[in-house]
Amino acid sequence: MQPRALVVVLAALTMIGALSIDAYLPALPAIAGRFGLSAAIAQQSLTVYLFAFAAMTLLHGTLSDSFGRRRVILVALAVYLAGSIGAGLSMTFGWLMFFRLLQGLSAGAGGVVGRAMIADRFTGAEAQRMMSYVSMVFSLAPALAPILGGWLQALFGWRSIFLFIAVFTAVLLAVCWIGLAETLPASQRHAFHPKVIFGHYWQIARHGQFILQVLASALVFSPLMIYVSAAPAFIFNILRLGATEFSWLFVPLVTGLTLGSLMAGRMSHHPCGDRRAIRIGLIILAISLAVHLVIAWFLPSRLPWAVLPIATTTFGCALASPAMNLRSMAHFPHVRGLVSALQSFAFLLLFSATSGLIDPLLFDSAFKLALGGAIGAVIGLALWGIAEAMERGPATVVP
Repeated sequence: MQPRALVVVLAALTMIGALSIDAYLPALPAIAGRFGLSAAIAQQSLTVYLFAFAAMTLLHGTLSDSFGRRRVILVALAVYLAGSIGAGLSMTFGWLMFFRLLQGLSAGAGGVVGRAMIADRFTGAEAQRMMSYVSMVFSLAPALAPILGGWLQALFGWRSIFLFIAVFTAVLLAVCWIGLAETLPASQRHAFHPKVIFGHYWQIARHGQFILQVLASALVFSPLMIYVSAAPAFIFNILRLGATEFSWLFVPLVTGLTLGSLMAGRMSHHPCGDRRAIRIGLIILAISLAVHLVIAWFLPSRLPWAVLPIATTTFGCALASPAMNLRSMAHFPHVRGLVSALQSFAFLLLFSATSGLIDPLLFDSAFKLALGGAIGAVIGLALWGIAEAMERGPATVVP
């Protein structure tokens, strides 16, 4: 497969996770009505997906190291396809929850294993360029998925969203079956020894500064987590918009993420660019949080000012995040794959907890949503400050 085609395929594999979240959000009120549930109970179908996604993030990369990249992707796509079809045909909420669980267990494989495939095939600047191309193509998904989901819900009902995802997955499975080559030869694979693998995880998890940095990196994204998982309540109940108008939230959100990532990439070429990116990004984040609270408290929840601070907030997060993640990875240069999995796990675990436990308490007020995001982000800022104060201490490196 040529590099350009590989970029498209790997980006599509990564998009699966976003489709299962963002395209699904406009349908939550309809699902609640279909099964006679409250909004908080219907929200748990998102939470169970996120918990399963988070748990399997720890294993996808390790499984591909042992059994091959291509095999893991094909099996995951097949499981995800079955989950998507089952969710679209579910006649009870219990079955819907089960098939959302299947989706969560398999959706993350494409992103995790895809990055490993790039590292297998490319090196140096070429690998970085491929990673950036995949990220740029993937960034379209969070902006387009809720718009697509809203129109499908409005025209054909909520089941059509899952059936569309199933068709997308079936096409992708066929493309990968025919054209995706294995990038990890059998001679380079590692035996699957769970005791050794989890022993490494345990060693990493006991490094205090690393834990603080990982938690901080996840918590600064609290505003994004809250607004994504509370998108139906924010769009329908607070802004009083329709199912086809989710772009008012997701376009500013994704624009901030994209511009922040581009700025972070440019700053990485300068001396001390990582520290500068973190400092400037966190300052922008703090100012945006304060402005957002003032707007939410004093002004009615109307467009465009209700969503503009979300764009600047995600810009600050995206500017600081790459350097924050790299600084925490630097503690363990020999097991970066495991470290990356733990970083993703912390983010997804916090995202799922936010979706299931915190967001239902904030659904009725724009100020509560802004305050919830601000509290999480401020805790993240504080933890990062504590971790930076520990910088003088010796780092433990797992061989």
